[in-house]
Amino acid sequence: MRTHGKILHRAPGLVGNRLKVISTVSRKQFGFFTRLLDAVPASQRYALALEQIRAAETYGFKSAWVAQHHFHGDEGGLPSPFPFLSYVAANTSRIRLGTGVVTLVMEDPVRVAEDAIVTDILSQGRLEVGFGSGGTPASYLAFGKRFEDRHATFNRHLETVKSAWKGAELPGGNHLWPQGTGLEKRSWQATFSAFGGKKAGEDSDGLLLSRTQPRPAARPDASLSDLQLPIVEAYLEALPSGQAPRILASRSVFVADDREEARQLAGKGLLRQVKKFRAAGHTIDDTNIDTLIRTFDVHLGTPADVLDSLSKDRTLDHATEIAIQVHSVDPEHRFILRSLELFATQVAPQL
Repeated sequence: MRTHGKILHRAPGLVGNRLKVISTVSRKQFGFFTRLLDAVPASQRYALALEQIRAAETYGFKSAWVAQHHFHGDEGGLPSPFPFLSYVAANTSRIRLGTGVVTLVMEDPVRVAEDAIVTDILSQGRLEVGFGSGGTPASYLAFGKRFEDRHATFNRHLETVKSAWKGAELPGGNHLWPQGTGLEKRSWQATFSAFGGKKAGEDSDGLLLSRTQPRPAARPDASLSDLQLPIVEAYLEALPSGQAPRILASRSVFVADDREEARQLAGKGLLRQVKKFRAAGHTIDDTNIDTLIRTFDVHLGTPADVLDSLSKDRTLDHATEIAIQVHSVDPEHRFILRSLELFATQVAPQL
């Protein structure tokens, strides 16, 4: 199968009870994932994020992704991704614009379908729509939803969105206007599990893999690849015959001119994450900066350091696209711009 400059092969060798996944890479595509976390008013956050996306476009990144977060400004700062991406579309010309993700459980699916179509039209067909079920239990209550029902609600809402995009009749004999723009072929699903990977494949959607994910209690030393390769395998096995895979792996990447400066900035950002993860019941080893870097799966340092680190990530062998983000390091804006430049000019060409 060929997709976005990459050929993926599925070979019949078995790993345990799973089919071995083998890939040969002809060319990687790279994206930029921005989280709006600067300690400034919302209007300035959005302006800085736009500047970062415009810089990413200038440096040749193929896509820019934003996450949706409700209520908590220190988690993401963007409850309404479609208006923001329409604003970005008006200030860019080539870079594809993605939601990573819309928390679909908390949304009216018909409005999501409408908003996405209008954003796609305004961006001249550059929209990619990633969906997820969310993960902050307290947020569901404000939308009249139950955290316990999130998976069933997600499946139902996703079916409504994609059917509406395809022109299906909605209750009352209604159909979307403007009509669909082919977004059902640019739909993605985010997941932490092989079950979710299987569903994304069965639905012919793209697969969104997180920059990090909690380790199971029984496997505290598992690598991120240990956790994500089974998801990739389940996804590839479930894809309909002849369907080209779309696999985007998000990764925490911070490239700097000086290794020690990068480590100092990382220490500040990663320590802020420890309290949050411990409150969620996760065991975090904060012995030193090196243990934090391993725990949060961060690739940082000079271009050579980052290239070496990313080259050891086996999940990336199978990704059609890699989306880099500076979270959870969360350095100042000027360092983010420099990281984008260094990655594009000195790391990406060798990946």
